[in-house]
Amino acid sequence: MSVFQDSQQFYDTVGELLQRAARDPAIGPTVARADTIIQLRYTDPPARITINARGLPTQFGAYVDVFLGPCDLEPEVIMSMTGDLAHEFWSGHVNLASALARRQIHATGPVIKVLRLVPAVEPLYQQYPALLKAKGLDHLILKQETSL
Repeated sequence: MSVFQDSQQFYDTVGELLQRAARDPAIGPTVARADTIIQLRYTDPPARITINARGLPTQFGAYVDVFLGPCDLEPEVIMSMTGDLAHEFWSGHVNLASALARRQIHATGPVIKVLRLVPAVEPLYQQYPALLKAKGLDHLILKQETSL
């Protein structure tokens, strides 16, 4: 069984997280400098999120545009994964480079552009559980691993 009930719940959590990041003055400008279009394709539940970091954003107050669902933009980088893996990633439990090496995430295009963004999006690892809590989804919050 998937972490998310359906695509709408996925968009209401992971999608909203990325839309917030697009407006965050500590994250958005760094993503904008990537000068690329990234499409995140998910299964279980099916979902698609496209981040347009090329040109000026069309969404008021954003540094980049984030589109939830189908999008006509031609992505330069495509990353495909399950919704559960996305949940684990935004919870801070998945190393992107390791997931790519283990083929838990399938990617095409210049993936280095995405890898360079990881330090910029690390604050989202704390924001994601707070977003889940605010939405009454406490049961989805993963416990932080402790190091010995």
